[in-house]
Amino acid sequence: MFRTDISRRQAMLIGGALPMALVLPAHAQTAPAQPAGEAPAFLGRANTIQLGGFEVTTLFGGGSMSDNPIETFGLNADPAEFESLSAENFIPADRSGGSYTMTLVRTPDALVLFDTGMVPANNAASMAQAGVKPEDVTHVVLTHMHGDHIGGLMDGEAPAFPNAELILPRPENDYWAANPSEAYTAKVVPLLDKARQIEGTEEILPGIKAEQAHGHTPGHTTYLLESDGQRLLITGDSFNHYVYSVQRPAWHVRFDVDKEQGAATRQAVLARLAEEKIPFIGYHMPFPGLGFIAPNGEGSWRFVPATYQFAG
Repeated sequence: MFRTDISRRQAMLIGGALPMALVLPAHAQTAPAQPAGEAPAFLGRANTIQLGGFEVTTLFGGGSMSDNPIETFGLNADPAEFESLSAENFIPADRSGGSYTMTLVRTPDALVLFDTGMVPANNAASMAQAGVKPEDVTHVVLTHMHGDHIGGLMDGEAPAFPNAELILPRPENDYWAANPSEAYTAKVVPLLDKARQIEGTEEILPGIKAEQAHGHTPGHTTYLLESDGQRLLITGDSFNHYVYSVQRPAWHVRFDVDKEQGAATRQAVLARLAEEKIPFIGYHMPFPGLGFIAPNGEGSWRFVPATYQFAG
């Protein structure tokens, strides 16, 4: 269940996330009644797979609904085609739902969290479902610095992951340092002195390689996991909707800082995933965010959710 007691200030700190109305998932409708004046408890959700010698867990940070998705995912789309594509995929054209999914990777030597959601309490609840606590995390790695990816870095005035080294792309930090958002100032700046800044082209930890995927933001970075011959790509916001941005990657996305580069990067990442048949985790894909990309005609791909491919 997604917390509904998010303050106006917290909502503003999201900065760069999709425009949203916060909602409860359907199963919340059957949850036990809460005391008057209290928000429903966020129970947390986690999904774990084995990738070679790595344990990979996706963590649910919350969900949202937004209106007028063409204004987010199809700025240059023909409205009739947007309507048609929505109908073909059994989704409404006037609203869209999304989720926020962090990735936790346990390697032989580290416990690495990719991105941090928006609400520290939500993160802790989902981590508890995976049997870990925020203080267990040894490294926090950022794909980029939109507010819905960095909002969970700080819990009030204290770091939410007190024992973790923060790893972030230098080109991304350079951009936000010159164009500071409220979220960047409140969540990243207090941690910069001890952060490790990377170029986005190197192995940051054994079996984890950073790869530049600029466009959504100037330093947006994906991360390739490789263990015992198995690979998985953490794609961040390379594509933000499982239909619109996958089947029509040339459509401009509202929150891409560079619309043309964002579209080009989107197409390149999708083509690679399809050609090399690499599984991926997408931050805004339907939870648990894990799946594959398959060809869907020229310049188009389709999202194939993972089912039992990773079962032991």
